[in-house]
Amino acid sequence: MGVWSAFVTCCVWAILLVALFGDSLASASEFDPYKVLGVSRHASQAEIKKVYKRLAREWHPDKNKSPGAEDMFIKITKSYEILSNEERRANFDRFGQMDENQNFARAPQGFRHYQDSFYFDESFFHFHRTSRDFTDSKHLLHYNHYMNEVLPDSFKRPYLIKITSEWCFTCIHIEPIWKDTVLELEPLGVGIGVVDIGYERQLANHLGAHRTPSILGLINGKVTFFHYAVVREHLRQFVESLLPQKLVEKVMDSSYLEFLNSWHEENKPRVLMFDVASNIPLLYKLNAFAYKDYVRFGYVDMGLTETSEVVQRFNINTYAPTMLLFKENTDKPADVIQARGMKKQIIDEFVSNNRFLLVPRLVNQKLFDELCPVKQFHRRRKYCVLLVTGEGEQFVSVNEAFFDFASSNTKEVLRFAYVYQRQQQPLCDTLLKKDDTSPPQVILLERRSATGRVLYRTLTGGWNGSDDDKHRLHEQLELLQRDSSYLTHDAMLPELNNEFASMFLIQWMNTAYDYLAQFYFDLLYSNWREMMPVLSLIFSALFILFGTVIIQAFSDAGEDKPAKQKATDSPKTEQSSPGQESTSSRPPKKNFVEVTELTDITYMSNLVRLKPGHINVVLILTDASKQVLLRKFAKEVYSFSGSQTLHYSFLNVDKHSQWMDSLMESAPDARPSDSLDEEEEEEDSTSSKSDYTGHVLALNGHKKYFCIFRPVFTGEEAECSRWSDEEPKASRSRSGSRRKATTLEIHHKLDRLGLWMERLMEGTLPRHYVPAWPGLDTITPQK
Repeated sequence: MGVWSAFVTCCVWAILLVALFGDSLASASEFDPYKVLGVSRHASQAEIKKVYKRLAREWHPDKNKSPGAEDMFIKITKSYEILSNEERRANFDRFGQMDENQNFARAPQGFRHYQDSFYFDESFFHFHRTSRDFTDSKHLLHYNHYMNEVLPDSFKRPYLIKITSEWCFTCIHIEPIWKDTVLELEPLGVGIGVVDIGYERQLANHLGAHRTPSILGLINGKVTFFHYAVVREHLRQFVESLLPQKLVEKVMDSSYLEFLNSWHEENKPRVLMFDVASNIPLLYKLNAFAYKDYVRFGYVDMGLTETSEVVQRFNINTYAPTMLLFKENTDKPADVIQARGMKKQIIDEFVSNNRFLLVPRLVNQKLFDELCPVKQFHRRRKYCVLLVTGEGEQFVSVNEAFFDFASSNTKEVLRFAYVYQRQQQPLCDTLLKKDDTSPPQVILLERRSATGRVLYRTLTGGWNGSDDDKHRLHEQLELLQRDSSYLTHDAMLPELNNEFASMFLIQWMNTAYDYLAQFYFDLLYSNWREMMPVLSLIFSALFILFGTVIIQAFSDAGEDKPAKQKATDSPKTEQSSPGQESTSSRPPKKNFVEVTELTDITYMSNLVRLKPGHINVVLILTDASKQVLLRKFAKEVYSFSGSQTLHYSFLNVDKHSQWMDSLMESAPDARPSDSLDEEEEEEDSTSSKSDYTGHVLALNGHKKYFCIFRPVFTGEEAECSRWSDEEPKASRSRSGSRRKATTLEIHHKLDRLGLWMERLMEGTLPRHYVPAWPGLDTITPQK
């Protein structure tokens, strides 16, 4: 009996242990991301991403209506989150764990000893982590996705982002409110995002979010935190407060004519929205923000007596919301929509199809790119009919005649536009210089490349707006559509001026106001941990400011005495050698110009990502010639340093020897004419590389072209130093001229750089185009 009772007791304890720990052990091993995605443990990231996209499309609940589709989609998303992160994937492979916050070194038993203490694992009590809702899974943000898609998209619509984590039990209380808010705001056009702070720590730090739960708004690339009670109405008001204040103008009987007739100043169509609501609906504000660069929006409250005239004027049905879109003709709308349930998709299509005037004025490069796109396919070819005109009274009849002609020729292949010569002088000079004509002129053009290359032809006989001119323009447009070779001229157009760009002082004031408002808001609501970066930035700026003033004061006081001493012994200075002059570490104050070295770090920002219209002037040098060439380079370009579009750099060919060779190979027309004799050709064939010391390049990173300056010798000392007086003339071979240059010869290599810079500013230098800039990091020799 004793043996039997002992056996029964053991069986009971075994059953209890299995019941207690079986679920936790099974749950730890049942989820395998490799099995969920159906990939091997040695699969590459490309294979995992390809399988994930296929499975996500297959199991997405919007397409797959099976009962388990949502759960399967969440498992697929969770598996991809683990395997796409190398650190989390390695932790899973080693320990079978999925949460990066867990202790990966501990064993998976339900209880264990640690420092002589006894405790249970959380799975023993079945405290499972909060399962992520499908709404959150659909809106999960990753760092790359945020930087590449969400951040640029915030300039078209605001985003509401929630910061959460799987272990945030406080987040459970706001989930119902968050879900209702998402269902309300997302159909209106508000972007939704969810950041799991446990998995996306980098993105959370970038946003400045250190607590969960947190809610923030993103608009125009700027982050604003929500600091009020999490109530649905408060969240809606928060999103509305992110939008600019004067986005939609309230229109009354006394102001609707002024609103419609101001299309000429802003160069935008007008949209009048009619609805019965005292406050402008959020849907209208969001659409006005999305199309703020194209259309001006006005709102008419049909419930007011002050709007009865405009409602009657356009015969508006007061029982349904109505939208009227006006272009040049303010008496009759160009398009109308009316619907009881106005939806975002309807408004998007309505405004997008009418976002340009019938004959818009080219006021910036962005409008030109959209209105006259670059030719891609033959069937999608667009011809731009451009009127070059003026703003005076003598041009009014000419402009109206061009508008009448465009109104009767609404073919999709033709785009009509006009420019004012005074506002876009460089563009007009380029198009009119070959025919030597003056405005008004009509030009037919087709864009061939994004860098500015166009084919064009000026209307034969000019343009005065007469019936004969219209008939002649119609005939030439018919010829152009039948034969594209009708365009005989070729030109490179400069980038258009932005006529509506605000002054620098106004931009600076607006930016300063935004920073001060954000600082006050953070000071009022944020904790000190979030305020530390701002305070650190302020104190650093003050320290640098006062430190610079103090150093400058002491340096100016110390420079007075040497200046007097130099004045007394000036004859000695004149007889000093160039070697003595190069020992001074500080360049002369009056000839100082900031020159940056092109390295692996500065290469992208100083060349590849240089702003359109900006040019980087690069000096090519070596370690031996660096000090002498930089002094001469600074003196030659100093008079041009006031230009905001010129930047100055130098490239050390001892560190990056192959960059110049790669650049010359990509632009064969930049090589000098081959005028060497036979002896020079034999020497060139045996030389390992060309000597580019003293060359200067003007690099346009945006349009991918460069101009080149080749060194010349003009100083008499250089010629004397090249040959020794004691050498016989017969021994002065060409090979002797290619020996290592002295300091004086290097100094005279840049003698004519100032004249070359003048031609660069005039735009008369030949341009050498390259398909792509050679990478500096990939061709740097390994040391």
